[in-house]
Amino acid sequence: MSETAVKTGHPKGLWVLFGTEMWERFNFYGMRAILTLFLVNSLMMKEEEASLIYGGFLGLCYLTPMLGGFIADRFFGNRNCILLGGLMMAVGQFLLFTSASVFGTNLSLANTLMWSALGIIIFGNGFFKPNISSMVGSLYPKQEKTKLDTAFTIFYMGINLGAFLGQTICPYLGDEVVNGVQNVHAFKWGFLAASIAMLIGTAVFYVLKNKYVVTPEGKPLGGLPKYNDTSDYEEGESQSAVFSTKSLIGAVIAFIVLFFAFRFLLDGDNFIKTIIYPIIYASGLTLAGLIVSDSSLTKIERDRIFVIYIVGFFIIFFWAAFEQAGSSLTFIAANQTDRTFMFGWQMPASMVQVFNGIFVFGFALPFSILWDKLRASGKEPLSTVKQAIGLGLIAVSYFIIAHNVKDLGNSGLLAIKWLILLYLIQTFAELCLSPIGLSLVGKLSPKRFASLLFGVFFLSNAAGYALSGTLGSILPPTGDKYLTAEKNNIDLRGILDGNKVADGTQLFTLAKLNLAKIDKEKAIEFKLDVDRKIKNIAEIKSLKEIAKKDKKQFVNKFIASDTTFTATELDLIKEKKVVTVTYPVFAGFTIKTLFEFFMVFVVLTGVAAVILFALTPVIKKMMHGIR
Repeated sequence: MSETAVKTGHPKGLWVLFGTEMWERFNFYGMRAILTLFLVNSLMMKEEEASLIYGGFLGLCYLTPMLGGFIADRFFGNRNCILLGGLMMAVGQFLLFTSASVFGTNLSLANTLMWSALGIIIFGNGFFKPNISSMVGSLYPKQEKTKLDTAFTIFYMGINLGAFLGQTICPYLGDEVVNGVQNVHAFKWGFLAASIAMLIGTAVFYVLKNKYVVTPEGKPLGGLPKYNDTSDYEEGESQSAVFSTKSLIGAVIAFIVLFFAFRFLLDGDNFIKTIIYPIIYASGLTLAGLIVSDSSLTKIERDRIFVIYIVGFFIIFFWAAFEQAGSSLTFIAANQTDRTFMFGWQMPASMVQVFNGIFVFGFALPFSILWDKLRASGKEPLSTVKQAIGLGLIAVSYFIIAHNVKDLGNSGLLAIKWLILLYLIQTFAELCLSPIGLSLVGKLSPKRFASLLFGVFFLSNAAGYALSGTLGSILPPTGDKYLTAEKNNIDLRGILDGNKVADGTQLFTLAKLNLAKIDKEKAIEFKLDVDRKIKNIAEIKSLKEIAKKDKKQFVNKFIASDTTFTATELDLIKEKKVVTVTYPVFAGFTIKTLFEFFMVFVVLTGVAAVILFALTPVIKKMMHGIR
């Protein structure tokens, strides 16, 4: 590439990566838009469980990039990992299509296929994500690194163009409501579209990579690692990490201790919450500690890496709030929002998220121009200031919607314009924070840790997504829940507030409607006691076997059999508190209303914004001249 070409525009390889990432994001965001609705409506999960799965899935998708980054740096190279990851994600989406095709006749197989699909997508994303991001920075020569903010913003446009297409097409095909009833068999077409999109993106990269994805000198980027290639290293910069045996053993011990600490803090009986989330949190802290234990790091390198860690910590709160889009905000859109949009058309609940993609695509270039102009005049804010602004905007968006749901009551509907405004403000926040964060990692990372530190940065996203699942699971009952309970002659508000006492039949009805929780151990114990009293030995053996193999299956059977209970037995059920109806609780606070739910995000992101802004002078010194 000529010097003139470098100075007057961006390399063509940026547009190849733009297109590849666009199709991958179509695949990912399209599936993401309909996933929780599929889990709730087709696989019959509770909204709380679906939110935890959603957060765990997204979290693991951003945990595995550290593995993908390591394998690329050491063994396969960026290119091969991108191709492998793309094919794995296409296969995973096809398995989701299959799951959504068979659930009506074989729910157990559908669940197995769903879990297998999510696992394959998680590892596919791990191979794909850090490697394509790290290649963007390598397209530019050292003297043009100031263009990285603009380059990553353009790259981010590709991400959100893909998100827009995926969040439009997949819900249009898969989220179908007929006469007010969800068509549970339509989700498969959305997943199939996502699989096809991923195959297209992988093919685009395979065909164009050799011609355009090259260094400024024309050398292929992202091939098999060559440890003797020193051309892209600064003078005196170490080319490989040096980890002592002591530091590696310490990392293993730290991971185990942190895992059990987080497991204790995240008390519960949900596998995602008590196993997956602690793995995500413990992995992030352990890897961060291991990297800075590298004895080859200079003081400047270590300071800059700590800046990445500080920024990553605050990004956790951003993504925890932002990623409510696919869980709690989708449930609110489905259950307590008037989605009448244009000409009387009822927008599918999963499609409301598309406004984020639309706004990013519309505003990414103006934001890029704004940063360029501020840079030219010497007024460009430090990257961390931009990120503090982003967190502040998230807080503002939730503050506005909190006050618009305050007086809705049990059955009022939120106007869709308020969700659209929320996505607009959060889009501005995203453009201040996310692409700038990617650029910052590219500038601050020692080259021997390039892909791995992108993996660490995505790990902060993983922690944010895990936290988003926990926060999404505290969504209080929405309007449709109260209406459904009312149709069954149940005063849900009165029961939740403690003003009414539900009888046994009402408790079981609420459990069937996913409005009540069942203590599985107490349920098993109670049912066996009842069966012993009636001397039904065969039933006892059957229930014991079911309880051993699948407690959820047992509970479903237990709920379905409530008509066989006598009035005395129903009183005993109440006494043993087998079934309970309660508001969700977070950090010791009971969340009764949507207003209180949204204010949780106002406080978290608002406080984070203020603290990050206050830390800016210290962070600036630690960056040692990099802005």
